Amino acid sequence: MPYIEFTENQKQRAAAVDLEAFLLSRGERLLREGRESRLASDHSVTVRGNEWFDHATKEGGGPISFVQRFYGFSYPEAMTCLLNGEQGEIRAASPKAKEKKEFSLPPKNGTMRRLYAYLLQQRHISRNVLDAFVHARLIYESREPSKGGNDFHNAVFVGLDERGVPRHAHKRGLYSAGPGLKRNVTGCDARYSFHYNGTSDRLYVFEAPVDLLSFLTLYQKGWQAHSYAALCGTSEHAMLWMLEQNPNIQSVLLCLDHDEAGIEANGRLAEILRDHGCNGITVLQPEHKDWNEDLKAAYGLPALPAEEHPQLIVAPDVCQFIAEKCGRLKPGSLGSLEKELPRLLQFYQNHIQQNQIGRATLYADEASALALAAYSRELRQLGQPISAEELNKQLCARVLPHQNHASFKNRYRELSAKTQAVLKQYAAPGIRSVEDKRKLAEAWLDLALDFIKVTVKFQAEELEKWQRQQQESKQAMTM
Repeated sequence: MPYIEFTENQKQRAAAVDLEAFLLSRGERLLREGRESRLASDHSVTVRGNEWFDHATKEGGGPISFVQRFYGFSYPEAMTCLLNGEQGEIRAASPKAKEKKEFSLPPKNGTMRRLYAYLLQQRHISRNVLDAFVHARLIYESREPSKGGNDFHNAVFVGLDERGVPRHAHKRGLYSAGPGLKRNVTGCDARYSFHYNGTSDRLYVFEAPVDLLSFLTLYQKGWQAHSYAALCGTSEHAMLWMLEQNPNIQSVLLCLDHDEAGIEANGRLAEILRDHGCNGITVLQPEHKDWNEDLKAAYGLPALPAEEHPQLIVAPDVCQFIAEKCGRLKPGSLGSLEKELPRLLQFYQNHIQQNQIGRATLYADEASALALAAYSRELRQLGQPISAEELNKQLCARVLPHQNHASFKNRYRELSAKTQAVLKQYAAPGIRSVEDKRKLAEAWLDLALDFIKVTVKFQAEELEKWQRQQQESKQAMTM
């Protein structure tokens, strides 16, 4: 059997990947605790640099083992993921080559008493909905021995392939307190994450199986007609597989959590869908933090509130400020763009090097207003004048938090390259066609947005600091 081999250099680079940056890039939410970060989706797991540790199982390791364990990837898939798409070489396996551990479902318990008690009484899932998935062999209760002598009981959410063969399983601890275990079984295929195939043209996508079941409990009428997928995280593989297997699907409804990680995952998944030719995309957010919290609220129980993304909170004020600043620019201010933009960039860089981020954003604001004014001028020449209010709307609509993670130092290189490219396009000789003018106008708008992202990111981080200080103050007063 052939196998995929990676070079020593590739192995070293994959093993050195910063797990915190990697997880943030995939839409995961991290809770900072000292020099470590804790996964918001599984509080027992912490990451620091390129290492992870599960305090519940006392296991840990590096980036490769993390991606294999928590995303259910094979070794080649984990390596390719960590290396941003780089592939290994296919080679013929030697006779002594060890085979990958086969996927197998966790052992079943004799009853489902704990499963039903947990999902019906604590999670408030409809019995009719739960029964439908249990009878389809997609949910069951497992019983696994522990080193301490007490058996573990988990809800197991099964994912079947196109032939009805189990290929994926997600375990959820059946505990009454604490975050509980949430993990994919080793060796499972991420494409076949917990799902249901309907016949309509709709696909509903969720982060977790309990979210999916909660949504169906809230909106039970005719639910069997549609298709559903729980990603068991925020990876896109199951969603794309559902589209491949169901060509009739025309509309994808992204129903991820209403928090920072869920909002970023919505944006990232929407981009992936558009890249695959799907344009019927709708973001459907729960009123509270997730769909199970909505279900609790429907029963009159306390529910965790939604968490808006800090960048989306500050973006409207930042965009309005830049649009108004653009409107106050003097008519002759655009006559020296070739000198003024590089000058502002240099001031930005100087303050960044001195770690004066707040002062650096002042120059980013100036550059953004200039680029926006150039965009407005191009539109006027095309006979399409635009108001400050409309400029504000266009900018706000394009602030996408999942695209705004770059550090302030790295941002300088991006801004410098983008500025040079736009100025070169602006200074190109000859008479521009209407299409050329439209492309130049769009380039100016993109440049303005790139500068705006600097201020949005800075103010969002300041907002988060203030929120943490407020929370710490409240905690100190209650002690």
